[in-house]
This record gives sequence, structure tokens and C-alpha cells, in this order.
Amino acid sequence: MSGLLALLDDVAAIAKVAATSVDDVAAQAAKAGTKVAGVVIDDAAVTPKYVTGFEADRELPIIWKITRGSLFNKLIILLPALLALNAFAPWFITPLLMLGGAYLCFEGAEKVFHWLFPHGDKHVEKDMDVGDPVHLEEERVQGAIKTDFILSAEIMTIILSNIDASTFWFEAATLAFAGVAVTVFVYGSVALIVKMDDIGVWMAANGRTGAGRSLGTGLVKGMPKLLTALTIIGTAAMLWVGGAIITHGLDVLGWPWPYDTIHHIAKDIAHGIDTGRGFVGWVIVALGDGILGLALGLLLIPVVTRVIGPVFSTLTGGKSQPH
Repeated sequence: MSGLLALLDDVAAIAKVAATSVDDVAAQAAKAGTKVAGVVIDDAAVTPKYVTGFEADRELPIIWKITRGSLFNKLIILLPALLALNAFAPWFITPLLMLGGAYLCFEGAEKVFHWLFPHGDKHVEKDMDVGDPVHLEEERVQGAIKTDFILSAEIMTIILSNIDASTFWFEAATLAFAGVAVTVFVYGSVALIVKMDDIGVWMAANGRTGAGRSLGTGLVKGMPKLLTALTIIGTAAMLWVGGAIITHGLDVLGWPWPYDTIHHIAKDIAHGIDTGRGFVGWVIVALGDGILGLALGLLLIPVVTRVIGPVFSTLTGGKSQPH
């Protein structure tokens, strides 16, 4: 009997350790996940365009296909690759992060440039030509998964860089947990966004109360504004996060001047404020990182569009370019 009690005691102890480990994984995943806000918002803002032009009953199946592709990108390709990189060449993580940061800066700056100087895009115009819906759906899904791979690589690298050093399996579990959580959040939000107008139409037509019908009408009218706001917030977040990755990376590599200058200016400005000093300092740092990100992105536009873009298009058979 004493042996059985000892065994149950050991099982209880193991269960307690396992529960603590799960809590630790979730806590680390949450901590790391907060660092990828800019990329996540960009992902959520970009994806709805891939269901444009399809029947309403194909929207959710298309999003589900992209979600499965995103999970494959994160868990089957990127997770083992990044863990191997972290184990055998950790020095490469910072340059890889900076490459992703530069891509974010380019994406944000390209949107700003397009707003300031509107111009047509032959690739977008070609993509809007529906043609055969089945063939177009497959092309859209594949294009979305390729774009997701780039964004997922940034997300997973940022998450890994923010996980406290621990065992291989703990890091793997945390990275997997955070990757799945981000994917569910992004594509769950996308599904809600693309179906919100349908929900609004149904509520406006079938609502039992005046308030319900008014809410439905408001949802239909408000969706374009929501998408516009999401795009603006996503662009600002891309420039801020991209710039922050670049300044922090330069600091780690031994060129601290941009990082030190931005934080020194923020500290001086916040020092003269009595209330909200921490918030003001954060805003100034974010603004400084965003300005640096915008400047770098504008410099990268001709490089990406005239050199990297054509090469990428050639390698992918001319079907996909960085969005």
C-alpha cells in the first residue's frame, strides 16, 4: 500500500511539474507574441484581398485553405529550421531579424508612397481578372500561402528571439504554441472581417428589433472604414516594428548610434513631463523607430521593385511577387 501511495505521490508531482511547464509555455508564448503586433496586423490586413471576387460561400473555405498552409509553414518548415539555426548558428538570428525588419519597412513605405503618389499596378489589375473561378481560387490560395511564408518567417523569428533561454523542447513547445495562437488569431479575425458584411446584411433584413436592424446596417456601412483603419494601423505598426528591429539589431552588432540617439531624445523629452512619462517616452521611441523605418523603406523601394522583385518573379514563374 505504501508503494502505491508513493507512486501516486510521484504521479501527482509529475502532473504538477507538467502543469507548471504548460503555464510557463503559455506565459512565454504570450510574452513573445506581443512583439509581433506589426506583422500580425499586416497579415490580417493583407489576407482579405485573396477572397475578393469570389462567391460568398467560397470565402470561408478559401480562408481555411490558407490557414492550413500557414500552419504548415510555421510548424513543419519554419519551426525546425529556426530551432536548428538557434542551436547551431545563433549568431545568424539577429541578421535574419534585421532582414525581416527591412522587409517590414519596405512594405510600410510602399503603402505610404502609394497613398502619396497613387499609381496603377499591372499585377493587381491582372489578379482582379477573375477568369476561371476554380483556377483563380487555387492561384489565390497559393499566392496567399507564399506571402504568409514571408510573414510567418518574420513572426516565428521574432517570437524565438524573445523566448528566454531554456531547454530545446521548452523552446520548441513555446514556439509552436505561439505560432498556432497567432495563426488562429489572424485567420479567425480575417474570417470575421470578410463575413461581417454578410452578418450585417442578415441582421438588417431579419433583426427582430429596430436596434438590431440598425446595428446590421451599421456593420455593412462600417466595414470599409474598418478595413481602411486596419490598413493605416497596420502600416504604422510595420514601420514602427521594422524600424525598432533594425535599430536594436544594429545595437547588437556594434553600431549603437541610431538606438542610443532615439532613446536619448525620448528620455530628454519625457524627463520634462510630470505625468505619463513612461508612455510619452514609449511614443517618442516608437515615432523615432517609425521615421527611421519609413526612410529605410523608401530607399528600399527601387531596390525591391527593380532588382529583387523581377528576380523573385522569375524564380516563381512570374506568378507571385512580394505584395
